[in-house]
This record gives sequence, C-alpha cells and structure tokens, in this order.
Amino acid sequence: MLNISTQDLRHAAIQFLQQSPPQRLQILKELGIARYEFLTKIRLNEANIICIIRFLQYPSKLKFPNLMGADLSGLILDGVNFIKGNLSGANLQGSSLVNADLLFVNFTRANLRNADLRCATVNETIWLDTLVDECKFGTGIGLTKLQRQDLQRRGARFNHSDDLD
Repeated sequence: MLNISTQDLRHAAIQFLQQSPPQRLQILKELGIARYEFLTKIRLNEANIICIIRFLQYPSKLKFPNLMGADLSGLILDGVNFIKGNLSGANLQGSSLVNADLLFVNFTRANLRNADLRCATVNETIWLDTLVDECKFGTGIGLTKLQRQDLQRRGARFNHSDDLD
C-alpha cells in the first residue's frame, strides 16, 4: 500500500474496522500480517483508526506491533504475542492478557486498570506512569523485585500462585 494518501489510508482503516472478524482476518492474511489476529477484535473508534493506519501503511515492514494509543479495552487477548510491542498510551482497561507474551513491551502511560495479566511473561517491560489499579498479576512472571513493589504501590494485585481460578 505504498504511495497511498493519508486520506485513502484512513478510508481503508475505517473499511477494515467495519468488517466482521472473519473478513478482517482474510484481509490480514492477504497483507501477510495474519499473526496480528487480535486486530480482528478491536472496535471502530478514532484511536483504532489511527492504529490500523500504521498496520496498513507498510504491512511488509511490520516487525513488532505498534499499538500506541490503541483502544483494546475489555478484549480477551489471552495468549497474544506483543513481544517488543509499543503499547504506550494504549487503553487495556479490563482486558484479559492471560498467558500473553509481553517481553520488552512499552506500557508507558497505558491504562491497565482491572486488566488480567496472570501467567503473562513481562520480562524487560516498561511501566512508566502506567495505570495498574486492580490489575491482576501472578508470580514469577519476569518482574524485578523493584518493579513488583512499584506496581503494588500503584494498586496492582499479585496472586500467591499463577493458578487460574
């Protein structure tokens, strides 16, 4: 989709978000980015239009998910691979990221209130100004002792085991 105007990209992003999840998945397959299957679940709103534009602009050059400012609130994203993803400013409030691979993710100023990150792998993750009130974590998930203490001070909840209820 090179040399497409910003307006055309915006129109394509809106059209993508108006499709059903199976139709979206087919589009992602055609673009060679079906590994970003979670894009079939996101809502049509301004934050996600901007997010989808980034995915459509240069699909062959995508290496890591750029979800900066995206609205992923309330979604079931269990087992998702966001390794090296940019989720700064993203809204993940109330989302489930159980068993997700979140290594090297940037959560700067993201909203993870009431999110479920039990059994998620979060090694080398950035938590600067992240909202984590009532965010659920397990144990042994890749946080340093200082990160864990910081997140607990800001309202994160840690289970004594990673068992899923």
